[in-house]
Amino acid sequence: MAIDGAIGVALVDYTSGLTLGVLGGGPTMDMNVAAAGNTDVVRAKVRTMEMLGLSDSIEDILITLDTQYHLIRLLKSSRSGDAFFLYLALNKSRANLGLARHQLRKIEGDLEV
Repeated sequence: MAIDGAIGVALVDYTSGLTLGVLGGGPTMDMNVAAAGNTDVVRAKVRTMEMLGLSDSIEDILITLDTQYHLIRLLKSSRSGDAFFLYLALNKSRANLGLARHQLRKIEGDLEV
């Protein structure tokens, strides 16, 4: 939540759809609902890449709205084989998208799941 413009953040297991933790959000932004919906986005992109035979890994997915950025950062697979992503909603007028992506990369490096 220390990222400029952050509205909310969630850590999500996209194999099960389970939200492991949320911060922020509010009455107009239910982070659990947003995280669950974005699980479908990640699954669809992973499935599409498999169908195309692409061997690249997904670094992040950006969804740009009129007033918000929604950034999904896929985390490297853990030792247990689970697949996680960080979901960050940003206020577009207050956020620096490049810096937010950099900070999520740093958080990923420091995160142990």
